[in-house]
Amino acid sequence: MPYVTTADVVHTLHLDAGETEANPENRFTMDWLDTVNNLLDEVPTSTPGALVITGAGKFFSNGLDVDYIGANADKLPEYLDRVHALYVRVLTFPLPTVAAINGHAFGAGAMLALCADHRIMRTERGFWSLPEVLLGMPFTVGMSSLLRTRLSEPTAIEAMSTGRRYGALDAEAAGIVEQTAAIDDLLAAASEVAAGRAAVAGPTLEVIKQGLRAPLLADLKRPTPASLIG
Repeated sequence: MPYVTTADVVHTLHLDAGETEANPENRFTMDWLDTVNNLLDEVPTSTPGALVITGAGKFFSNGLDVDYIGANADKLPEYLDRVHALYVRVLTFPLPTVAAINGHAFGAGAMLALCADHRIMRTERGFWSLPEVLLGMPFTVGMSSLLRTRLSEPTAIEAMSTGRRYGALDAEAAGIVEQTAAIDDLLAAASEVAAGRAAVAGPTLEVIKQGLRAPLLADLKRPTPASLIG
C-alpha cells in the first residue's frame, strides 16, 4: 500500500511498495484512493516543505482499476469523480510537488504525473502514455481539460489521438516532463528540485495554484455524466 517518508523538508509519497504488493501496478483501486488521500491529509503543509510523488518497480501508475470498472459499470461516473478529486488535490496542494516517474505511467497514472508542478522521468525503461484511444475509452471533460492545459497543443493531440508511448527522452522533448534521470539518481534529483522550492510552501501557494488553474479545476469538479463526456 502507499506510504510516506520524510527527509528534512521533503515528504515523499510512495504510491506503492513494489512488485510484491497486492497492487503492483499502482492502479487507482478504491482502497488505494482512500489510502493516498489519507496520507495527503497527514503530510505537513508548513513552510518550508515539498512533496515528491513516486512509485516502485516497473510502475509509477497504470491508471484506472479496470477490474472495478468491469464489475461496477453503473458506478463509473462516481468512480471517475473520485479520480478527478485526486487530481484537484494534487494540482492545488499547498506544497511544491515533483513527480519522480520511476516506470510506466499510463492513462490516469500519466495524468496524475501531470498534476505535479514538476516532472522527472527515469531514462532506462518505462513509458508515459495515454492508451485510451486504443482501448475505446473516451476522455472525460475534466481529463481533456487537464491534458490540454498541462501539455502543448501538438503534444496533446498526438498523445490523446494516437496512444503513443513516450520514453523519457521523447517525453522531455515533447514537454511532458522537465527532466530525466537514471533510476539510481531519480529520487535524489526529485528531492533536490523539491527542496529548492520548499520555501514557498503554504496557504498562499495553494491560493495561487487555485487561481492559476481555475478553469481546469472547474472542469475537474463537474460531476461526471453517465455518457462520460456530456
